[in-house]
Amino acid sequence: MILADKIINLRKKNGWSQEELAEQMQVSRQAVSKWEGAQTVPDLEKILKLSELFGVTTDYLLKDEIESEEFTDDDDHTPVKRISLAQANEFLDLKKWTAKRTAAAKFLCVIAAIPLLLLAAASEVPGFGLSENAAASVGVVILLLMITPAVALFLFCHFKNAPFEFLEKKPFETQYEPFETEYGVDGMVREKQKAYRPTYVTSKITATCLCVLSPIPLMIGSFTNNDLFTTVMLCVTLFLIGIGVMLFSAADTRWESMQELLKEGDYAPCSDGRERQRKRIKRNIVVIYWMAATAIYLGWSFLSNSWEITWAVWPVAGVSFVAVACLCNLFIDKEK
Repeated sequence: MILADKIINLRKKNGWSQEELAEQMQVSRQAVSKWEGAQTVPDLEKILKLSELFGVTTDYLLKDEIESEEFTDDDDHTPVKRISLAQANEFLDLKKWTAKRTAAAKFLCVIAAIPLLLLAAASEVPGFGLSENAAASVGVVILLLMITPAVALFLFCHFKNAPFEFLEKKPFETQYEPFETEYGVDGMVREKQKAYRPTYVTSKITATCLCVLSPIPLMIGSFTNNDLFTTVMLCVTLFLIGIGVMLFSAADTRWESMQELLKEGDYAPCSDGRERQRKRIKRNIVVIYWMAATAIYLGWSFLSNSWEITWAVWPVAGVSFVAVACLCNLFIDKEK
């Protein structure tokens, strides 16, 4: 095997494009292209840098008769997991199966409060014959009966996905395990990704529209003095949000499963430790931001009982998030 083929194999095993390898080698993409096309040969300095970067010996790189990779002594090399075509198909089928169930579980979690809200509002209606305590008790029981199967679905899907859990780790996470895909996996996944893309785009657009339009029923209900009608409209809003969340979840789960195998998007290999650290910080900021938004919404809503107003937290949070993301990119990436 000649040097050009070895560079191609090593680059692909690390999941790098020619541009990414060129960046790490501090050369142009054209230079890497010429190395891989056997048009030119890297000089000694670049050979040493390739050896260090890939963790292989210079003998392996320079001697055509050495076919098997020889790793450097100081490289604490561990066998890399390899994903066969059959395993890749099994993983994608499993994610397709679990996507529907986790989406349904999230839908149940979102709408679980609807019976409690309706019963509480009904207890305020004269002549309905339902006390507040009875309404609260029955409502909580129904809520628990809806949450319990949702939790069971989450746990069941988690255990089903356990054999492929390492694929779901992002490169900037501490427990990330590198893996390789065998010949044919990349092409198969790209074909499935291409076929699924129209459904993915339609689901994302529909879910976004539902979430944006979901406050309309609540706004309509707030224009009346009928508390029961307002509560019903609030429940319609929650139902629309639940459908949106379900569509988002199902679409993203399947799309990300393909990105995991292709090492694209959030699953693209990080070039260095600083890049991993930057991504980790960004991810933590996103989690903290939306947890804070949720806490503000729930706290304000329950303390003021003004659900017809507090929904405004979400559009404000959505717009503010764009500014937060821009600030993250500005300050976190400024050292890149």
